[in-house]
Amino acid sequence: MKNTTNPPKRKKTLAQAMNTQKVAGYVFTLPFIIGFLAFLALPMILSFGFSFTKYSILESPEFIGLDNYITMFTGDSKFWKVFGVTLYYVIFSVPLRLIMALIVALLLVKSSKLSGFYRAVFYLPSIIGSSVAVAILWKRMFASDGVINALLQTVGINCEIAWLGRESTAIWTLIILAVWQFGSSMLIFLSGLKQIPVSLYEAATVDGATGIQRFFKITLPMLTPTIFFNLINQLINGFMAFTQSYIITQGKPRDSTLFYTVYMYQNSFTYNKMGYGCAMAWFMVLVVGILTLILFKSQKYWVYYESEG
Repeated sequence: MKNTTNPPKRKKTLAQAMNTQKVAGYVFTLPFIIGFLAFLALPMILSFGFSFTKYSILESPEFIGLDNYITMFTGDSKFWKVFGVTLYYVIFSVPLRLIMALIVALLLVKSSKLSGFYRAVFYLPSIIGSSVAVAILWKRMFASDGVINALLQTVGINCEIAWLGRESTAIWTLIILAVWQFGSSMLIFLSGLKQIPVSLYEAATVDGATGIQRFFKITLPMLTPTIFFNLINQLINGFMAFTQSYIITQGKPRDSTLFYTVYMYQNSFTYNKMGYGCAMAWFMVLVVGILTLILFKSQKYWVYYESEG
């Protein structure tokens, strides 16, 4: 006579194994969940509440409604200048960084014995570029007696330009620093270039297409999803730039290099206006969110996805 107790036991064993896997999944994701709630979600909720208060950290918050936002838009003349400086920085630094990253990626896409070394060297600025040490070094390089002027003198250009002392040049020293930090975008472009089928280039070559034609007809269209991804990331990073302005120029001369994040930091911790600083932070969240939404809505006109034909 057959034993009919084994199948239920097997089902029970399978159910226990699945429950164990679920518990293990929750356990492994718990550190992330705790970190997300404690260091991201909760601070964001608190900062949104503080944006409607008069709060200086040392005193209890006092609810003032929309006064911080009204002051920000109508009563703070420096606010719009700072926002304009940051927008100028983003408009020029982000495209230039992506162009530089794409050029270097095209040069490194062919594998060789030193490919790994070259990729590591070009990626290094992205790791150390936002450090205080590099910011101080950059400040010394563009001083009137710095390396840049010395190099110009060696090629016959006799000048002692105070690059950080002029409104027209100070912001561009920070933009050049941002462009130099193209390593992360370069690696993403490299990955995207390797996903393009070689057969497309072979067919284009047989048809007599030149290198420029292959780039604009094959490489660039096939790379648009990667460009879109890099553009979103660098746009957000551009608005979050802080160290360059805070360490190198301190916003000088005449606030021409005062970034939005630095001014927000000054209001929050130097002027003890934490409520006003929180309002500035949420305005920036809104601006970045709107720009990101515009990019997502516009991608159907210029981003090519192979799966969509």
